[in-house]
Amino acid sequence: MSIKESRKISRVKRFSNVIKNGMFLYGVKNRLSRIGITIMPYYWVQEEYEPCAEPQIKGDASEFKVRELNLDELMFVSKGIDNLRLDLLEKEYKECSLCLGLEHNNQIAAYMIIGNKDVNCKDKIFPIKNNEAYLSSMWTFHEYRGRNLAPYLRYKSYQVLKEQGRDTKYSISEYFNKSTIKFKNKLNSKHLQLYVYCDLFGKWKKHYLLKSYTD
Repeated sequence: MSIKESRKISRVKRFSNVIKNGMFLYGVKNRLSRIGITIMPYYWVQEEYEPCAEPQIKGDASEFKVRELNLDELMFVSKGIDNLRLDLLEKEYKECSLCLGLEHNNQIAAYMIIGNKDVNCKDKIFPIKNNEAYLSSMWTFHEYRGRNLAPYLRYKSYQVLKEQGRDTKYSISEYFNKSTIKFKNKLNSKHLQLYVYCDLFGKWKKHYLLKSYTD
């Protein structure tokens, strides 16, 4: 096989992987947003729809502990995250009730924010009852990725919430965020509805229900 043919096959494989992982449509979505057109498909998800086993960390789980983070700690550890607006993170923290961090050797490896109020997703309201919670944003720091920490911390949050009398957990997964969908599937999560949010130049905004999933 010639070098030219090899490069051609390599380009085809890369393009195939882009299509397979949904990155092509994700790229199209980002380009449209630059000209004022937002098209965001997303799932409304019930997490741990059925009981799941505790995920195993790659490494020694005894070296990790789950603890609550205050606002100052959250702001400090998040300073180096690319493309993160700290003002929006602070707003999210104040609107929610709890931030859990996963600590390793006095360093935060991952964190997640949890709310117990009705969810406002771009002016669409998802009601949250007294026995329910909303699992908002989550982040695993780069040096700790690949160790299965996101499912582990998520599972630990379920236990914390259960102690608070909140046994039903919801979240939102963007359709193109395959990594998020993958780790939630490890925890027996279930897609309840598929929506698409459309925003045309900030003047026309609407959510459309595309599909409801039944047992």
